[in-house]
Formats: sequence, structure tokens, C-alpha cells
Amino acid sequence: MKFFTSILVFIIFCGVNATAQEIRLNKIQKRIYTTKKLVKTPIIDGGISEEAWDIVEWSSDFIEKTPDEGTEPTHQTQFKVMHDAKYLYIAIRAFDDNPELIQQRLSRRDGFAGDRVNVIIDSYHDKRTAFVFTTTAAGVKGEEIATGNGSNWDDSWNPIWYTDAKVDERGWTAEMKIPFSQLRFGKMKEQIWGFNVNRTIFRKNERSLWQRIPNDQAGFISEAGELHGLIDLVPQKQLEIQPFTVVQYDSYPAEIGNPYRDGSDFKINGGLDAKIGITNDLTLDLTINPDFGQVEADPGAIALDGFQIFFNEQRPFFVENKNIFDFEFANGQDNLFYSRRIGRNPHRNSNLAIGEYAKEPINSAILGAAKFSGKTQNGWSIGVLESVTANEYAEIRGVNGTKREEIVEPLTNFFVARAQKDFNERNSFIGGIFTATNRNLDGNFSELHKAAYSGGIDFRHTWRNRGYYIEGNAIMSHVLGSEEAIEKTQLSMARLFQRVDATHVELDPTRTSLTGSGGRIEVGKQGGGNWRYNMGVVWRSPELELNDVGFLRQTDEIIQFSEIQYLWQIPTKTYRDINFQLEQYATFDFQGNQNNMQYKAEVNVNWINNWSTELGLGHKPLSYENAYLRGGPRWRYADKNFLYFFFGSDKSKKMSFTAGYIDRKTEETVNDLKKYIFKLDYQPFDALSISLNTEFEKIIDKTQYITTTDFGNQKRYILGEIDNQSLSTTLRLNYSINPNMSIQFYGQPYISRGRYSNFNFVNQSTAARLEDRISMYSQTQISFMNDVYNIDESLDGNTDYTFNKPDFSFVQFRTNLVARWEYIPGSELFFVWARGGVTFDDPRNSLTRSLRDQITNNKLQDTFLIKATYRFVR
Repeated sequence: MKFFTSILVFIIFCGVNATAQEIRLNKIQKRIYTTKKLVKTPIIDGGISEEAWDIVEWSSDFIEKTPDEGTEPTHQTQFKVMHDAKYLYIAIRAFDDNPELIQQRLSRRDGFAGDRVNVIIDSYHDKRTAFVFTTTAAGVKGEEIATGNGSNWDDSWNPIWYTDAKVDERGWTAEMKIPFSQLRFGKMKEQIWGFNVNRTIFRKNERSLWQRIPNDQAGFISEAGELHGLIDLVPQKQLEIQPFTVVQYDSYPAEIGNPYRDGSDFKINGGLDAKIGITNDLTLDLTINPDFGQVEADPGAIALDGFQIFFNEQRPFFVENKNIFDFEFANGQDNLFYSRRIGRNPHRNSNLAIGEYAKEPINSAILGAAKFSGKTQNGWSIGVLESVTANEYAEIRGVNGTKREEIVEPLTNFFVARAQKDFNERNSFIGGIFTATNRNLDGNFSELHKAAYSGGIDFRHTWRNRGYYIEGNAIMSHVLGSEEAIEKTQLSMARLFQRVDATHVELDPTRTSLTGSGGRIEVGKQGGGNWRYNMGVVWRSPELELNDVGFLRQTDEIIQFSEIQYLWQIPTKTYRDINFQLEQYATFDFQGNQNNMQYKAEVNVNWINNWSTELGLGHKPLSYENAYLRGGPRWRYADKNFLYFFFGSDKSKKMSFTAGYIDRKTEETVNDLKKYIFKLDYQPFDALSISLNTEFEKIIDKTQYITTTDFGNQKRYILGEIDNQSLSTTLRLNYSINPNMSIQFYGQPYISRGRYSNFNFVNQSTAARLEDRISMYSQTQISFMNDVYNIDESLDGNTDYTFNKPDFSFVQFRTNLVARWEYIPGSELFFVWARGGVTFDDPRNSLTRSLRDQITNNKLQDTFLIKATYRFVR
């Protein structure tokens, strides 16, 4: 590892000196468009022939971005920009010699399908953030907030604005009318905004830009042109109020004797969302009793390793502007703020006596939440979130009709504050975050933290035309609670302080707090020439805990990583571009043990016919896991080699596909994996799109953990050989009647089945050979009766210990049909039908039979709801 790191440092040093001049030479002069105040107001119907547009000049001379950067595009594009006191008006002329080939694909809002134009406005002029407005040739609108200088694009933003498009004999045209109230800018005599226009010719997979940005240039928003002429603009403070009403009916299989499961439920709900412009830079978002009934169901998943599963946030209130609150401090999904903790399912289930039934809440009700967020003209990015979830009670009835309540979740307050400050001509920033979770335990819930706090600072600095960067962060956490709560935290999968061979941590059942730290530092080259590289370190101390309002999968880890890439960015007769990269990482724990070492090579090719190929090869010569035996000794995995291969067809065609294969082989075939992926996209006509994604995975693991038991004065860590097969199919249908009315269907059956055999127990957990790591049970030591395995390890005729049959077959079926109508801008009507169910089937059945039984033989739960919103705008 030291040799590899030394070589990489030498390459970086040479690259910095060799390419610095090249980066400076590639600097492109900024283009400027000067807008004027309109005299007449145009009608936004997609046509651009009105004389209202005659007061400003056309701008053109677009340059191709992909596939052949720096050349003349197949067809040119023109635009005009004018304004009045409240709106920005933009006209687009997209020339095309073959208008009959223009792709007018209808889709839902933010579908981004077909020929389209993106208008990119950096009204903050911070050179890192932009508001992006998209119009397709079919008149479908889309909006995104681009952050991180173009590295992150968030389409959850849904402002009110107006657009339309038309196809004619010269190509197609579009008009946009954007309220200044939907943008953010400061007070200046003349506004100077970053500005660019991007045109996509879908059938050719070709993009062109008004302001040229070379492919080897680091950054995107920072390299945009400029919009001038916005003089004496009066900031428009935003005020939007959106009440909603939901009517819901649930139908499900009745349970005999259960008064709470009589076969159906009916309820009416309501709430309010509001958006208030405190200044033109900063906005206050409020929600009271939010409803997320139309949100798509989470995908099926099952975790055999014991660690928690990360699911993406899908609830609109938390998705919008999530980039402002984001604080990813390490690798993977680790984050100081994970909004799905707010409104989570209750921590407890009710305690029922014989003959009692309970009506338990599915989620904690959010009494109210507020977000104060935005970015000021002088470079401050600010986000403050406050939310309160209610005491949640299970209602319980006995056989004699008695009724009582039992609390299952305490009143909880969540607070998050985030800030960043740009400086050094927007080439650098420094920021911080603070989170707090406080629970009103009221003498109850001794297993939960009473309070949890975390904080961190982050920074990023770029230089030499943003070609080089250094970034990092450092965080701390502090949790408080009863001895029971803190002991539970010490025993959790993320920590396991009871590990028998750990000398740097120990379980202390008398503690009432834990304090931990973590962080990340990375340096690298991100632009200029053909080389890219980076290296860095991540660490998480053993006592770090973020899971009250953040996400943290594992602690006690130090990761060293490095990567080097070479890019072929000039198309040839064979390919459009190629990306080849080498990666290396190593992990250690805070005791000094090296737990992992991995090397990987990957190549991505975009072929000249718009097909793509991805190939990766990897080798893992060292692999240990501290948590595998759930508090037992450190476990050694077999050495691994892996390969993955994906290829896909031209996505601009009516039908396209992606196929993939992943293969992992281990020494002594201890833990082998094969995975097959196939995705099909089909658009039979412009209004209908179909997507089918199927994945099949098969794992054979000879040492899958099952349980831990006592054998005299010893611990027995019991393992078995698992044949684990998983199958999922996700179907999506989108039918767009017009740009404001659509019908969407989502369906996913998922099954994961595990069959166990060849049971064994741990002998020498870190031995190099499998036969030394484990000891197999002989036929005379193990017997099976009534779904229980009886072990007579000492062969004295008496059962020494037992464990339950671990075989499983988890089956989940989820569907969601949503009809959406945006009857006026910002106001919507939803009609939703959801059907689904979860069951555990007989593991002896085949995967297809289990799926068929779940869908056709089992009675599923149906939900019908109507949700109406109306947005009042001032």
C-alpha cells in the first residue's frame, strides 16, 4: 500500500506541473447577452412571431458540447431575452432541417424526454448554483436546481412559471415566462447573472451550448456566460399558500375477532403547506400535518448482514431544497441529516395480553415543520429546519370490550441548522452544520436517547481555473440517555463494544453518554487535460452516533482511498468518449487492524452509434469484518475477485435496453455471487413510455451467520451454507394526455429466498483456510425436529443447544397507480390506487410460485385516495 501511495503522489506532483499551462490556455472568453425591458407583453403560446419580441436581438452561434466538443452543431439555435418588472421572457428558435424527425415525447413534468432546451440562470451569480428551466418540443416543462458547480441536479423543485412550444417547417420554437419571485437575487442597480442555454437534439444524442464549455474544463455553472441589462429590478417576495385535502379508503383482508381489522377503513385528512419569501434571497417553508399518500412505495430489500438499509427520501416537503441541508461527511450514504428519521415508524410495538388487539400507528405524525433556506448575494447559503412529531399511542381493546391506550413513540423535536460561505472569488467555501434531537420521555422510553447532538465543519478550495481541489470535513456527535439507552447503543451493529477480541473499546453498562468524531479529507485534480486523480482519508470513531436524525451504518473505521482516471474526450470513427480509471482503498479499525484492501479497474465507452459499455475488474486480497459475528471475534472473509459488465443500446431510440452481469468468486468458493440485470425502455408513441427492470441474484455462502449460543463456558457462533436467491421486477408506465395531465403506474414484485444446509460453527475466526476457520457438524451431532435443529456436540446423547430452522422466503408486492392533473399552475389533483402486501412463503417453493401465490392467491391491501391541492400565489 505504501508503494502504491508513493507512486500516486508522484503522478499527482508531475501532473500538477505538466498540465497547469494547459489549463490556463483552455480558458474561454465569457459571452454576454444584454436584455431590454419589453414594450408589449407576448402571449406565451410557443410561437415567437409577435412584434413584442422585436425590441431585442437574437443571439446564436451555439457550439457543440457532445459528442464532438468545440465544433459546429448539426442545427443552430437562437434565443432572445427581455423582461418587465415581474417576469423574465425567453424566446427560443431551434432550427432543424428535418422537423418531421423532431422527438415530441410527452411525459410527466420533469420527464426530460425528447428534443429540449434548458435555460440555466445563476441569479445568485455565485458560480456554483443555478436555476434550470426546461421546455421540450412537446411543451413539457421541467425544473432543476443545480448545485456543486453542476455536479448535483435536483428536479424536486417545482416553481410556478409558464411555457409552451410549437413545431413548424423550420424546426421548433418555445417561449418561457419566468416570475422573478421564483428566482433568488440580491439588491443591485444592475443585476449580472450567470446565463447559458443548452440544446439537446434527442435523435442524435447531441448537445450544444450558447457559452462554450470545453469538456476538460472543471466546473459547469462557473463557466456560463452572463446576462446583463436587468436594471432597477425590485425583488419580488414570494408568498404561496397551498392547503390540501385527502379522502382515503383502505380495503384489506378482515381478521376474525380483531375490531381494528374489520376489512375496511375510511378517513379524511387535511393540511397546509406555505412558502413565504422573507427576502428575495431567503424563503420560509411551512407544513402543518403533511400528507404523503401519493408517494411511491419503497423498493423491496432484506439485509442478511444485520446493518440498516438506506432508502431515498421521496416526500415532497423534505426533498425540495434538500441540497442546502445535505452534509455527507464520509463515503456511501453517511449523513448528519437523514430526513426519513422525521415521521419514522414508532420505536415500540404495543404489549398485548391474551385476547387483546391493537390499532398501531404506522408513522409518527408530523405536527408541523418549517424550513428557512436560501442563499444571499454575498455568498451565504443558509438552511434551518425545525420539526415536531407527536406522541403516538396504540389503541388496545380486550375481549370484554375494554379499551386502553399505550404510548409507542414519544414527542420529539428535530432541529437542523446548515450554513456555507463562499469566498476567494467563489472558488472556495467553508461551512458548518448543527443538529439536535430532543425527546420528551416523561419517565418512559428508557431505551431511547433523551437527546442527541451533532455538528461539523466542511470546506472546499479550488485553484488553477478550478482544475485542482482540496476538500474535507470534521464532525462530532454527543448522545445522552439512560444507562439502558447508552448500553443499547454500545451493543448496536454499528459499534458492538462487547466484541471479545477488541482491546480499544469495552462495554460499560453504567455510561449515560457517548461522544464520537469522524471526517474526511480529499485532494485531487478534476479538470484540464486528460488526467484526473484524487486521494484521501475517511474516519469514523467507535463512539460516533448519528442515527437519531442522521444516517450512519458503521463506526470504528479508517479508510484510505485513491483513484486515477484517463479520459479520451475527442470522438473518433469508433467511439464518442472513453473513461478508464484505477481505484484502490484500504480500511483499518481504531485498534490498528487492517481489515480490507481492494484494487479495481474500470472502463466506460460510449460508442459512435450511441451504444455504451462498462467493464470492471477487481481483486480483494484482504478482507476482515469486525461485526460479522455480532459481538464475536474478528472474522476473515475469503479473498475475492470480481467482474461486472454492462452494455446498453442507443437511448434515443423508441426502444432501448441495458443488460448487465456481475460475478464474484472467492477462494475455496466460500462466498460466490452471480447477478443478472436487464432493463428495457420502450416508447411506442409519444404519449406512452414503458420501463421494465428485472434483477436476479444468486449467492452461495458457506459461512452465513445464523445465531450465537452458549456451549458450557464457551460461545458458539453458528454458521451455515446459504443458497440465497433474490428476484425483483419493476414496471413503470407513464401515459401523458397533455403536459399537465398524466397517468403513472409503478409495480414491483420482490422475493428473497434463503435455504440453509451444511451447518458449522466458528473455530479459528481469522484462519487463512476455510477448514481451519470452521468446524462442520457431523451427522451424529445434529438432528432436526419441529423446525428446530438439536445439537449434541459432545456426543453424550444429550442436547447441548438448539437453533431454529433459518430458512426463509420473503415476498413483497407493491403497486401504485396515480392520475395527476395540474389544473392550474401549482395546483394539482391526484387520484391514487395502491395495492400491496408482504408475506413469508414456504422456502421449499420456487421463486416464481411464491410470487404467483402472493399476487393471485393472497388477499392484498388496497388503498384508494383523492388528494386536492390549491396554490394561492401573491
